[in-house]
Amino acid sequence: MQRAGNAFTLAECREWAIRQGFPAFRGNQLFHHFHVERKRDILEAHVLPKAFRERAASLPVRTVQKIHRLASCDGSAKYLLALEDGAAIETVFMPYADRTTLCVSTQVGCRMGCTFCASTKAAFGRNLQAEEILEQVYRVEEWENTPITRIVLMGIGEPLDNFDEVLRFIHLVTAPEGKNLSERHITLSTCGIVPGIYRLMEEKLAINLAISLHATSDERRKRTMPIARRYGIAQVLDACDAYFAKTGRRISLEYALIQGENDREEDVQWMSTHLVGPQYHVNLIPLNTIEEFQGHSANVKAIARFAERLEKNGVHVSIRQKRGADIDAACGQLRVLYEEEERN
Repeated sequence: MQRAGNAFTLAECREWAIRQGFPAFRGNQLFHHFHVERKRDILEAHVLPKAFRERAASLPVRTVQKIHRLASCDGSAKYLLALEDGAAIETVFMPYADRTTLCVSTQVGCRMGCTFCASTKAAFGRNLQAEEILEQVYRVEEWENTPITRIVLMGIGEPLDNFDEVLRFIHLVTAPEGKNLSERHITLSTCGIVPGIYRLMEEKLAINLAISLHATSDERRKRTMPIARRYGIAQVLDACDAYFAKTGRRISLEYALIQGENDREEDVQWMSTHLVGPQYHVNLIPLNTIEEFQGHSANVKAIARFAERLEKNGVHVSIRQKRGADIDAACGQLRVLYEEEERN
């Protein structure tokens, strides 16, 4: 697939301009057109010479189109988006008092197969290109008429299974000449692809890393997360320790509390032994219920008691605020319904 013009870095825009026989600063203007003005049609960039625009018009420009917007009573909004090849993805906008967060997708579907996750229930399609991830940010900013100040790579897909395009996206969205989002305001969530964690740490980014843990033993983790058959918890934690040592960035361990499965006293004791230290923060999550998974979320009081016991034992812990429950904001649910409607 040919690299799209709106996925060029600033350096690549300058190099392209020079190769076409134009001064390098024309590449700066090309980058500005895509990432500051947020325009799609290069022929509209009248600051550029006609000859440059006509040459640049040969570059593909990929974007996303809005299919549906579902609004939640808490202010969140879930978007079902169409890609140019007809595939559908989702992104979720979450406003808070002090920030606006966007949960973006990185793949069409997901290959990881976690049993409690709606993202895996429809067939895997393909990786998203960097510009398709970035366009989720640009277009939601346009539709919501507000800047996005935080990005979480927690939507449909496994980011480390699409490493190169996700890395290009991070470089584009943090480019000082473009959106200029701080790396510290980006969180990448992974189910625990160990080689990807080691590869990511070599990039020395200041992003936040979140690991989907969801169990305290390999045996129980394998029941819901197929990735556990390849990488055990000890391997994952070794990678986390190495990541922290290299980057100084604390790792968030995501833990969806499933009633009767991973909310026992022995789970508290395991965490209190293995997850105490400056490198770890446990994020307890109420489980999002889907039809295909029979487990149930621990109730609010049980989650609070679980957190209290961990905190008493020296574990850094928080409880994630649930957003968009009335619109099925867990990524993947809307896409599944849409594809069923299309088939019917």
